[in-house]
Amino acid sequence: MKFSCPVIIVESIEKSRKFYEEVLGQKVILDFGENITFEGDFALQSKSSWQGFIDKKAEEIIQKPNSFELYFEEENFDIFMECLKAIPDIEYVHPVKEYSWGQQVIRFYDLDGHIIEVGESMRSVVKRFLASGMTIEETSKRSQYPIEFVKSCLE
Repeated sequence: MKFSCPVIIVESIEKSRKFYEEVLGQKVILDFGENITFEGDFALQSKSSWQGFIDKKAEEIIQKPNSFELYFEEENFDIFMECLKAIPDIEYVHPVKEYSWGQQVIRFYDLDGHIIEVGESMRSVVKRFLASGMTIEETSKRSQYPIEFVKSCLE
């Protein structure tokens, strides 16, 4: 058996498609109208069609459960954050955090209450550490990535 992709249920395919394309830079690879799949191997399904698939009423499909997220990585985290701040009505789960391994992340909700996490790519984290004057060994220890990975970020 092969896992294919997560499917998230949305109120409006059109609005959600626009959100994922414009805010997160995703590209649609399959469009079946009530279901679309993005290059990142996740899909959106309209709530109205989903109801028929699972034989449930609209009120039985829970929004904003805070128990699932879609995770994205960004090479240019600071630039992404400037763009995100310019978008009105984004509801944040929390402000930017920096974890002990140095990665910066932001979590916010999409239009239907699904959590989106955007994290700084670890390659960018390592490059940032090295540019700040940390040695390869210090960078490896702080980022929790092997020395070989840290060295590959110098290329």
